[in-house]
Amino acid sequence: MTLKAENVSRFYGTQKALDNVSLELKQGEIVALLGPNGAGKSTMMKIITCYLPQNEGNVWVCGHNVTTESIKVREIVGYLPEHNPLYLDMYVREYLEFVAGLHKLGKKTKARVAEMIEQTGLGPEQHKQIGALSKGYRQRVGIAQALIHDPQVLILDEPTSGLDPNQLVDIRQLVKEAGKHKTVLLSTHIMQEVEAVCDRVVIINKGQIVADAPTRELQLLNQSNRVIQVEFEQKPNVESLRSIEGVMEVQEISEKEVKVFTQSTQDLRSVIFKWAVNNKHVILSMVYEDQSIEQVFRQLTFEV
Repeated sequence: MTLKAENVSRFYGTQKALDNVSLELKQGEIVALLGPNGAGKSTMMKIITCYLPQNEGNVWVCGHNVTTESIKVREIVGYLPEHNPLYLDMYVREYLEFVAGLHKLGKKTKARVAEMIEQTGLGPEQHKQIGALSKGYRQRVGIAQALIHDPQVLILDEPTSGLDPNQLVDIRQLVKEAGKHKTVLLSTHIMQEVEAVCDRVVIINKGQIVADAPTRELQLLNQSNRVIQVEFEQKPNVESLRSIEGVMEVQEISEKEVKVFTQSTQDLRSVIFKWAVNNKHVILSMVYEDQSIEQVFRQLTFEV
């Protein structure tokens, strides 16, 4: 495993920010770490990147312990914090050369800086002071500094915060490309980003992991609370459809299309088909709607 956390806990006074968290990530895997504000996401990332010590448990990055080998871990980890700290009075290229110097890239500095400027789309802004950049371009600078030393593990805390829709596409593609050769752990509140980019989702709530599954499998959680979209050849008898056992509600989308909401553990498609035959309705299509990551997230973290 490229990254392994075992029974990690972290306290802030009497508050337990992380509670016995265990997590493993493989090389070439892009994993989303999701959770409500205050759930422990940033704390976990700070521990992995050696910015914050854990109170209990152990974390290894590429076999190196974050407590006893923190310098080695920092060499192989790229990190973009949530509140992207930058030297605002430095110019973009100057800052990236400075970061490259910290990582002792030597003769590779010039080529690597140019490559990062190209990859992150900073070309038009490279000769500006960072303080004069928009939030979106500052975020690009933060991603560039995280990648400049070609780390094996990339930790991104809200990497697309402040980006416009066009910039989002570029940065998502950059993260996907990085994920082909690196281990990527990112946090975000943009659920479409998770579905578009991530192979796996880990949801943390109140300092504990409440879900850990491939993105596709997570969308199939809680299948007993699902929606079936049905298209008929002619307008159906909606009231009769509502009377089917297991059907909670029927929502009319158009004259010939409906959404059937169900909490039944039984697959109601065969029941609806038999109902249609008995009522002389012709079904043109009938499919279950996958739950969005946002729906699953709310189910697992919502507090009454």
